[in-house]
Amino acid sequence: MEINLIRKSGKFNFEAENESGFTVELDANPAIGGEGKGFRPMEMLLVGLGGCSGIDMVNILTKQKEDLADIKIKIKASRVTTEPAIFDVIDIQFNLFGELSIQKVERALQMTFDKYCSVSNILGRSATINFTYTISSK
Repeated sequence: MEINLIRKSGKFNFEAENESGFTVELDANPAIGGEGKGFRPMEMLLVGLGGCSGIDMVNILTKQKEDLADIKIKIKASRVTTEPAIFDVIDIQFNLFGELSIQKVERALQMTFDKYCSVSNILGRSATINFTYTISSK
């Protein structure tokens, strides 16, 4: 796995590119001179958590033959006030749509956060990760 970053403009505006050619822009907090031209690095960690856990949830529920019509994920996080300002609490809410078994959803969540999601396993070493879910028929 390789990621390359180039500075685009200003002090802190970078473009990151992966091996497949996909790009994302990053920037710093305006308090230190960022210009709001992209995600902040700590936001990218939360994007990684949402993507990793979302992919795992879809994969597990599909293997369980559950009819998942859609999934939406909302993440809120707080950081400690000392440096480094790491996450201390991360709340992740899964809004699932379809005719789903509560037992299978709960099993998928446990498997996602206990075993499969690498990002949650990394972030969980320094932060408390809480997850909740809702199921709505679509």
